[in-house]
Amino acid sequence: MGQRCIANECLSGTGFSYTLSLINGKYKMTILYTLMEFGVVRFNEMKKYIGEISYKTLSVTLKELETDGLVHREEYPQIPPKVEYSLTQRGKSLIPILDAMCEWGDQNRLPAAD
Repeated sequence: MGQRCIANECLSGTGFSYTLSLINGKYKMTILYTLMEFGVVRFNEMKKYIGEISYKTLSVTLKELETDGLVHREEYPQIPPKVEYSLTQRGKSLIPILDAMCEWGDQNRLPAAD
């Protein structure tokens, strides 16, 4: 089998590029990790857990993840409104990748500077 030549290839056609298009963004992986760790999470719980994310950014990012089929949004008809988020089956299929990232981080974390 011959060596591949970069001049004949295009990154946009790869599975890597497609996956990155779904999870790329400042908080997408953080949100997916949060849902992986805690299962069903309410909006304000997620906002508090993540911390530095704004309400608008969290809302927009959750909508994008929902549109991409990675996150399920369940709205309950009550007052005050109750909305819960969880991973879809498609979102859960990312768990091995998230687990691998966690493991890599645990194994490669540099010691804290004194």
